[in-house]
Amino acid sequence: MTEKLVTIFGGSGFIGRHVVRKFAAAGWRVRIAVRDTRAAAFLKPAGDLGQISLTPTSIRDDASVAAAVQGADAVINCVGILYQRGARTFDAIHVDGARRIAKAAAAAGAGHLVHISALGCDADSPSVYARSKAAGEAAVQDAFPTATILRPSVVFGPEDGFFNLFGRLAQLFPVLPFFTDIVPHVQGGGGSKFQPVYVGDVAEAVLQSVTVSGHCGDTYELVGPRVYDMREILQIVNHETMRRRWIIGVPYIVAQVQAFFLQYLPTPLLTPDQVKLLKHGNVAHGGKPGLEDFGITPSAVEGIVGSYLKRFRPVQQTKRMRLSPRNGQ
Repeated sequence: MTEKLVTIFGGSGFIGRHVVRKFAAAGWRVRIAVRDTRAAAFLKPAGDLGQISLTPTSIRDDASVAAAVQGADAVINCVGILYQRGARTFDAIHVDGARRIAKAAAAAGAGHLVHISALGCDADSPSVYARSKAAGEAAVQDAFPTATILRPSVVFGPEDGFFNLFGRLAQLFPVLPFFTDIVPHVQGGGGSKFQPVYVGDVAEAVLQSVTVSGHCGDTYELVGPRVYDMREILQIVNHETMRRRWIIGVPYIVAQVQAFFLQYLPTPLLTPDQVKLLKHGNVAHGGKPGLEDFGITPSAVEGIVGSYLKRFRPVQQTKRMRLSPRNGQ
């Protein structure tokens, strides 16, 4: 086993856990820097005995971050939030936290820093989230000029909060709404456009950013092979969950009203800031390298989501599919 050490901030999150497994499989010693080490203990079996360690870390504390990166050959920042609560604001996490990690990585002499940002980050965006992501990139590049910046689109995979959310809605409700400012069900009226990227492809890009030369100091847009509008996304959900839900387009004003109330849930389903992001869509605008520059062929949504959306299918459909091969014998 190589003696190289990688510190992964946010290693227990959706993207982070896949990054942990990639580095462990590649033979690295993996240090996972998280707030709650007990909740992240499920990742210990991802490596050999002693290969994966957990260290309690707050990215809002200089000493805590410095201790987490001590001796690391590479540092990965997977930390991100989708809504603000109390002291966990977008600026505190995406800007100040990212800056703190970058400065600590530079001071510790780490050879590589990979910072996971977001597609569509823009200093002039109406969304606070998107502006904070852009400011975070600037802070990282200022503190660690050779950092690799990855901007994934909506990330899908078994634990995602995108397709799983709609799968759950399809299981519970007779209608799947999408939001549009154009007359629904006409050309161009299918709502915002997305270019979902598979979490395994993102994790592979993170690994190659560190292990393959030529990626330092660059910014990459990580997207899937196809652009979908929201109506097409919901049609995929209907198909994979074996549901026949009505897919209905409604004006964005409805989303804004819903978000006003939903933002107060313990885990908001939708916030006003997310509506601004949703309205803008999430596709690559070109001009930046992507997965192909890592030698990665982007994985298609259709070949993967069915493997985990099947749990939202009607029980009788799942049973029928399970028994049909026997009936044909």
